[in-house]
Order: sequence, then structure tokens, then C-alpha cells
Amino acid sequence: MDRPDWDEYFMEFANLARTRSTCLRRGVGAVIVKDNRIMATGYNGTPQGITHCEETGCLRQQLGVPSGQRAELCRGLHAEQNAIIQAATLGQNIGGSVLYCTTQPCSICSKMIINAGIKRVVIAEPYPDELGEAMLKEAGVTIDVLKTDKE
Repeated sequence: MDRPDWDEYFMEFANLARTRSTCLRRGVGAVIVKDNRIMATGYNGTPQGITHCEETGCLRQQLGVPSGQRAELCRGLHAEQNAIIQAATLGQNIGGSVLYCTTQPCSICSKMIINAGIKRVVIAEPYPDELGEAMLKEAGVTIDVLKTDKE
């Protein structure tokens, strides 16, 4: 029997969460796991009750803002932010957990990950934000890139 290891298994859930993304530029999914149990999931998109970018258009795209810059101009929340917010809304203690994310966290998400007490981040692909990566490392958060058979 060919079973995925835990990292592969939970990254599949992050990839599934990504399919719910409403972002026009990059779909991202995230899953927070503690003791091999899913605590919360998230994908990037606009807040509840706000018109999706597919209807309004992407302001960052319209302004020609490069990836990894001026995140404050985005109408949406990142997948990691939505997962952390979902955990808080559900009263889940995510201290000591692992975050699986299809893309490396940006600096804003990295600060939230650190303060939420997440201890390990597993990513599928890089993102051009050296500050976020440096802060995670400085805070002692382990960052692992999941290698797949496809690579």
C-alpha cells in the first residue's frame, strides 16, 4: 500500500483549500494542524460579505504592483490569515501547531504565524518575501519545503 506521509497528506488538504480561492493573481491554501489533526483551514479571498475580486477587478493588477509588494492594496486576506482567524473564531489553541501552505508566507502572515505560536511551516512553493522568511527563522519557526515526486 502506498500511503502519503503526514506532510504530503496535509499538503493535499492545503491544495484542496486553494481551490476555493477567489484571488485573480494567485490561489493559495493553508491548513493548521496540531497533533496530526486539522484545526483550521483557509484560502485567500475577500472578507465575508465583500464583493469578490472577480467582480470588482484586482486593484494591485490594475496598478501594476509586483508580487510581494504593497499587500495593503489587496481587498483580500491571505490563506494563512484566514486559517488563523478561523482557529480563533472556533476557539482552537494553535500554539505548537504546523501550518501547511501552498505558498511561502509573506512578512505580514509571518508575523501572525509567530504570534499565534505556530512552530513549523511547510510550503509547496517559494514567494518573493525575504523579510517574512528571515523573521520566521529568527523566531525559531522551522520552514520546510515539501519536495514532491513531480519535481
